[in-house]
Formats: sequence, structure tokens, C-alpha cells
Amino acid sequence: MIRILLLLSTITFAQSAAFDDTFTGRTLRLDYYHSGTFDEEHVSLDQVRLEGPWPGSRVQLVDRTNRGKYLFEVFDAASGELLYSRGFASIYGEYETTSPAHDGVWGTFHESQRFPEPKAPVRLVLNKRQADGTFAPFYETGVDPTSRFVNRSEVAPAGKVWTVFEGGPPETSVDILFLGDGYTKRERLKFKRDVERLAAALFSFEPFKSRKGDFNVRAIHLPTAESGISNPRQGVWRDNPLGLSYNALDSDRYILTYANRTVREVAAQVPYDALIIINNDRKYGGGGIFNLYATAAAHSSQAPYLVVHEFGHSFAGLADEYYTSSTAYEDFNPPGVEPWESNITALLDPANLKWGHLVETETPLPTPWNQAAYDSASYAYQARRTALREQGATEEALEALFGEVKAITKPMLEGEAHFGKVGAFEGAGYEAKGLFRPQVDCLMFTRNPDHFCRVCSEAIEQVIDMYTE
Repeated sequence: MIRILLLLSTITFAQSAAFDDTFTGRTLRLDYYHSGTFDEEHVSLDQVRLEGPWPGSRVQLVDRTNRGKYLFEVFDAASGELLYSRGFASIYGEYETTSPAHDGVWGTFHESQRFPEPKAPVRLVLNKRQADGTFAPFYETGVDPTSRFVNRSEVAPAGKVWTVFEGGPPETSVDILFLGDGYTKRERLKFKRDVERLAAALFSFEPFKSRKGDFNVRAIHLPTAESGISNPRQGVWRDNPLGLSYNALDSDRYILTYANRTVREVAAQVPYDALIIINNDRKYGGGGIFNLYATAAAHSSQAPYLVVHEFGHSFAGLADEYYTSSTAYEDFNPPGVEPWESNITALLDPANLKWGHLVETETPLPTPWNQAAYDSASYAYQARRTALREQGATEEALEALFGEVKAITKPMLEGEAHFGKVGAFEGAGYEAKGLFRPQVDCLMFTRNPDHFCRVCSEAIEQVIDMYTE
């Protein structure tokens, strides 16, 4: 055992030394605009920005998880060696699947990619996943980190910064940063309590609970002039600095911000690997995009679920497993294409199921379940919810529906013959047919469970390991 520990220590030291040979220890940020329609896609450079110390791993620099609709790569300009990579998804990647994009309406979204500052010139490449699962480049640019075209101005202080808890050094931990929108100066303590409450909720769920020592959690309170965020369908508009709003991509409950550059400037004050942005509202809503951020309404009765579920998207690239709720997407997962997410599949090759190592030999694929009974209950609930929302019902009335549908569907799903087993259950990723999820119920499928399924848990742990091992 001592020999093994010494060997691992030697390898880690060598890898860290290699990092110091190649990188300065600070962070560069590539800011750009991502524009286009369903048929056309373009990128234009905004800036290359210097941030503070690099918060990520110094030994695991190349992403081996094969997740994301896009892949960002950094190559040494002289040798062509791959120095750094990360998979990601984006608001633009979702926009191009919507009706306006299909109709030829251009959308433009600001995006950022962060990477350790190299000592020598590099080539930055943005790749997009193709139908066969491979990546193809669609934009590249060269960067000389010593040039006058790198913005090296100091990051301006903004808001009150504090540490919620600390598990270790940033370079061997996952650094989560909570931001808030819709909290006034007088509501700073309210924001602090919300962060503490929702961080505690996140770490009450496995596998985060067992891995809490691998995380650091910090928060920044950026005061707003008014409480709450914009809610366009109700005629509510707030000129908040982070720009968080309901009705993103014209989906009522979807909360995003398009003010990416502002978010990045505020966040750059502290080390962070993952962002969670909460809003000071009760109306149910949230969002999560892989390696971008998670959002959640802090005062919804479902706030703990929202934070954990949406963080599953943003941190581990997990897909939504539900399919009865309305969305703004069209062919988000095209027929005949294997989704890149770890927890849904088109089951094109059952013999090589991506989570096949967790399936018991006696479990049939596809795995039967009483989908008709579940659909009857779930679609009826969605219709009632839509009608109540259109009638201007209170949040209390809408929240009461959550309890009703849970009382019906939880025992229904737990009574399934293959409940608790890993298989391939049809209905996932916004599609009732043709896509499959690993277990009959999961935190990515309903609000019923207090845990992720085995496949989602494994996917989360793989990302944690990428930052900490």
C-alpha cells in the first residue's frame, strides 16, 4: 500500500509540474457570440479575458466523458498537442431546435469558455457533435496570451462575497458558486439564508451527500433595485444586473439569463467550476444547461428539487427523462440518433447499451412498464396545470397539484415489477416513444424520489472525479 501511495504521489507531482511548465496558473476566458438559425450557424469573437487563479484540476485537463452537444479544445500552436478540452451545451444549441429557428429567425447568444492561461500561443477550437456522435470543428481562432489583444484589466469587485463551506483547495475540489437575482440590498440576509438552505438540500441527496468533502461552496450577493425577476407572461419586468427571467425561449417555467458577460464578470471574483443562480420568487421554474449554469426559483415549494434536478443538468449533463410536459423544442433528440446524455438512449443497439454494465441478465430490454396508466395521470395533471395557469390561479393552487400528482404516481411507479432495477424504460427526453430511461423513476423523471437513479449517480460521480482525482 505504501508503494502504491508513493507511486501515485510521484505521478501527481509529475503531472502538476507539467501543468506549471505549460500554464501560468491563471485563467483565460474566451467570450464570443453564437448566432444562427436551424440551418446556419456562426461565431464571432468578443474578447479574450484574463481572470484570476485557475480553479480547475491541474492533472485532468482533457475531458474524457464524451458529453455535450459541443466540445471546446485548446491546442498548442507550435506542436499541435491537445492541452485542454471540455464538453458543453449552450442556449444557442437549444434555440436552434425551436420554431423561430426552424422558421429562419436568427438568434444571437453570448457564450464563454474558460481555460488555464497558457505560456505560449494556442489554437482554440469549437466543435459540434454530428449525428453519428463524432465532433466536427466549426470555429477556431489563435490566441497569443502575451499579446495586447488579451484584456488583462483587473476584475471589478461586485457584491458581497462569502464562503458557505470549504472542503479543500480549489484545484482538487469542485467549486460551486451561488449567485442571486432579484434580491435587494435589504434582502442580503434573505439571500444568505436561501443559499444555505438550498446548498444543504443539494448535499442531502446522493451522491453529493457522500462526496461533500470534495466541494467548496461560495456565494455572491449582487443587490437589485427591486425584488424578484422578470416574468413576461404576467407583464412583470425587472432591470436586474444578472438579467434572470422566466419565459426563456418562450417556455413559461424556463428561467435563464442572456446576460452571460455580466454573469461571468461577477463570477470571476472567486474560484468556480459550477454556477447556481437562484431568484427571489415563488413561481415554479428553473433551468440547467451543461457546463453553463443551473437556475431555480428559491421560494417555490419545490425549490430543493429544482436546485438538485437542474444541477444534474448543468453539472453532469443529465437529460430530462420526463416527456409529458410542454417544451419549446422541436426534434431536440432527432429520431434514429443516439443522445449524448448518459441517462437516455434511443436503444439502437441493445447489446451495447451505454449503461449495460448495470443491467441484470434477467432484465428484458426494452423493459416493460405500465406507461399507459402513468400517461393518463400525468397528461391529465398537465392539462389541469395549464388551465389553472391560464385562469391566473395562485401559486398556492398550482403547488397543490404537485402533491396530488405525487400521491398518484409515486405508488404507481413503485409498484412496477421492475422498480429499482436498471433497464430501458420507454419514455424519456421529451419523447413518449423511441427514447428510453434507465430506471422507472428518478429525480430526472419525476419529483417523487429523494435520489438519483444508479445511472445518473454514476454519471455525477464521474464528473466529480474529473475535478478531484
